[in-house]
Amino acid sequence: MEPTQPPQPPEPGTSAAPGAPVPGAYPAPGTYPGPGPYAAPGPYTSPGMPYAGVPGPYGPYGPPPATTNGLAIGSLVSGIVCCLPPLGLVLGVFSLRQIKKRGQGGKGLAIAGIVLSSISTLLVLVGLITGQLQVAVREFGEGMREAASARSPIELRTGECFVDDSRDRYTRGVRVVDCAESHDGEITGRFEVTAFDRWPGEKELERVGEQRCDAMAAEYALDTWALDADTMSLYYFPDRESWRGGERRIACGLGGEQRTTGSLRSDRTTLTPDQLAFLTQVNPVEDAVYQEPEDDPEDDLGANRVWAADVRAALDSARSGLRGRVWEKEAQAPMRGYLASLDAASKQWAKLSEAKDAKTFWKQYDRAWELLPEAGSAEVRRALDLTDAPPVVPGEHGSA
Repeated sequence: MEPTQPPQPPEPGTSAAPGAPVPGAYPAPGTYPGPGPYAAPGPYTSPGMPYAGVPGPYGPYGPPPATTNGLAIGSLVSGIVCCLPPLGLVLGVFSLRQIKKRGQGGKGLAIAGIVLSSISTLLVLVGLITGQLQVAVREFGEGMREAASARSPIELRTGECFVDDSRDRYTRGVRVVDCAESHDGEITGRFEVTAFDRWPGEKELERVGEQRCDAMAAEYALDTWALDADTMSLYYFPDRESWRGGERRIACGLGGEQRTTGSLRSDRTTLTPDQLAFLTQVNPVEDAVYQEPEDDPEDDLGANRVWAADVRAALDSARSGLRGRVWEKEAQAPMRGYLASLDAASKQWAKLSEAKDAKTFWKQYDRAWELLPEAGSAEVRRALDLTDAPPVVPGEHGSA
């Protein structure tokens, strides 16, 4: 038998006959690989197509997208916020090197970061040279301190002073300051509204706030002569939204149209026993006097007579209370003169309360005002180290 000729490869440019074996298509006998680990099965495609997991240079779904260099992003951010300009410049330079070496994206970000950081660095240098940077840093620090001190007026403690920079009718926050600094007001206390199950409306809360806060102001500032003519009782109540959130408190304060310096507090926590005793006796006289009716005695004689009787009762109560106390040595002599003035005033206000007609009332009226012992009160106050000059209230009896 003649030896079988090995199959010859086809001539160049020709194709092998159908079914003809292709050299190298099968391994030589005895060279089949032994059993080994198998790759995990992958998803199949339609029959006759290759597996979806056929290996290629980048896997079954094409090459992965190029990643953006992290240093380039950091450079841009540093350049934008201007917090550390040199940092953005350094990050940008290093990111360009990494981008070139690793084939990453972000070259435009790095260049933008370098440009912005260079500008920021230049501005910082100019600021250092001209001193503007120090000013900006100081103003920034002051702004941060102001922001840190901003609080809801309802959260303030009694005695704290504040500045209210609100430009509309609603106050969202105030700045707490030392009472020695210029301020709009100071907190006299706060209370919780318990009379309403639902939102009562702003007018009702204003009414409640005015009533309760006036009483708190009277207890907080017993030395009334220390108040300016325009000092008024303040109150901060919750709006509808805050009420729905459960806020029921109203904050009370004292303030005026103009900012003031110094605390107005003169209550039981700050006064001496003699100061407290004197003010608690004479303040009701002031309160009674300022309740004068708006109608003249020709229009309402009865109301004016009742008012005069109330003033006389307050004078008599003060006379009794002041005489029943042993005063410190410096105040004893002025107190005797003051009590004599109270005696005379009480008699005159009794006549005013008993006037039988408007003409008689007016006849006794001016004399009753003249006998109110304001001068004697000033001497006692000076001896007790209290404010010895009353505030001038425009339009009030006896004022300019």
